Amino acid sequence: MTGTGGAARFDRVVLIYNPTQGRDRLAEELRAELSARLPGIPVTLQPTAFPGHGREVARSAGSGRPLLVSISGDGGYNDVVNGALDAGGEAVCAVMGAGNANDHRRSTRTLPIAEAIVRGEVRRIDLLSLTVGEGADRWSRYAHSYIGFGLTALMAIGIEKGIKGRFTELMSVARAVRGLTPVELIRPDGAQAVLDSLILANIPRIAKYGRLSEAGYPDDGFFEVVMLPHARRWRIGLMALRAATVGLGVQESVRRYEFTSTGTVPLQIDGEVMEAGAGMPVLVESRHRALATLG
Repeated sequence: MTGTGGAARFDRVVLIYNPTQGRDRLAEELRAELSARLPGIPVTLQPTAFPGHGREVARSAGSGRPLLVSISGDGGYNDVVNGALDAGGEAVCAVMGAGNANDHRRSTRTLPIAEAIVRGEVRRIDLLSLTVGEGADRWSRYAHSYIGFGLTALMAIGIEKGIKGRFTELMSVARAVRGLTPVELIRPDGAQAVLDSLILANIPRIAKYGRLSEAGYPDDGFFEVVMLPHARRWRIGLMALRAATVGLGVQESVRRYEFTSTGTVPLQIDGEVMEAGAGMPVLVESRHRALATLG
């Protein structure tokens, strides 16, 4: 589909971005290009004002048939995806990679974002649905790419605080490993495991340099389970080196994964760091083709 094909699937374009680090310039440039190439489609700019604001913006703009474009990294796009699903409409979501890792964009990119919008060829991909706790303490969130427990959250904190660049970021990861506390999990069947890291992934690559799986298709109804049992620190280093070079190979694929942690566990959802309290049940499920997207 070319030309004004986008008009058949969405009636307006909303560009959502944090107006820092040059993202305001990227948003202006994209608006100018889309306005010239899709003159019949309104294109509006919507800057965010605080962490999590992207979800509110997407929720407010998500009714009807909009295209919501997040000009951000993985965390900002996570906000937009969750806001669009909150709205419950027919919104299409897309991301223009403007963050540090841009794992989702790197793994799913088919076209430059402006060209993809003009063509308007919408496809559907899976999401990961995370539910933590039960009763009044229950909370949930969607992930477009991965959910990591243990080491991945510490890595994210270390990379965010450190200087950007491949060598310095790997050094930040090494420092994070030194502060690692193992995660003790109990599965519903009573089986127990002590892990340094657990990653549930909808894409084959995360953390910019790591290749988790030879599969990891984001639209097959499954996600990959990557476990690193508790081990000496040098083994964690070897795992990280392997992921950054040859990859970790074929991993187990499932539709559902459930456990309870004996202690508070840090978790990372598409780059956003949170935590699950001790003793809270954790459930992750694949939501097949839940997200309409392009690009």
